[in-house]
Amino acid sequence: MSIASIVRAPISAVPTPAPEAPVAEKPRLRAVPAGTEARGFALYVGLDEFAAVEAGTDLAHVVDQLKQLLGQLVPSAETYATVALAPVGAGGRDVDVVRVALHDPAALARNRQVEEDAPTPKHRTGVVIDISRKKVILDGEGASLTFKEFELLQYLVLREGRTIERTELISSLWSAAAVSGSDDEIPNERTIDVHVRRLRAKLGDYEDIVRTVRGVGYRFDRHADVSIRQATTPSPDFF
Repeated sequence: MSIASIVRAPISAVPTPAPEAPVAEKPRLRAVPAGTEARGFALYVGLDEFAAVEAGTDLAHVVDQLKQLLGQLVPSAETYATVALAPVGAGGRDVDVVRVALHDPAALARNRQVEEDAPTPKHRTGVVIDISRKKVILDGEGASLTFKEFELLQYLVLREGRTIERTELISSLWSAAAVSGSDDEIPNERTIDVHVRRLRAKLGDYEDIVRTVRGVGYRFDRHADVSIRQATTPSPDFF
């Protein structure tokens, strides 16, 4: 065969290999970072013994039923169950208490953050009622009483142990203002209660030094942590 005939001969097409089918990736949880794989899961159940009993069951039965269900779904799955123990009366939702008790990292981190953000409890040093300087000091900090609120407290303090009727408070603390032409509105007996309520709110933890005598009026009760400072202003009820 000549060279020319070889050149003119048709060249058979070289078969092109078929593209390989892409290998399907295993489904992954979106929360799993790259380079890791999920090997199981933890299910936190917030359920105390009393709630289980009220529902007609108990914790052991609930755990057994869940394990049976998992065995039906995935017979080869291995399971492990543990009960979360917490102090009696522990606050918060059951599921949150369970997560902390079982040392869930996210729950522990949040719990630490809550503890760090909690305000530092104040050192209690008591209440000082300084009549000579017209000031009230609560645990070392001055209370923002108005002039009328301090007058009301002072009136009760100087008559310690005696119940003061609302009508007496009106006549003694507001009538003089009316005579002098002051802009202070003369309250009625009901608004006296409002003034006392505002005073108590500013006294905070020591609000009970102003005692309500139901159906009569109000009385100042001195506690062991209450100090009265006064110069030469004796009680008007003692002679």
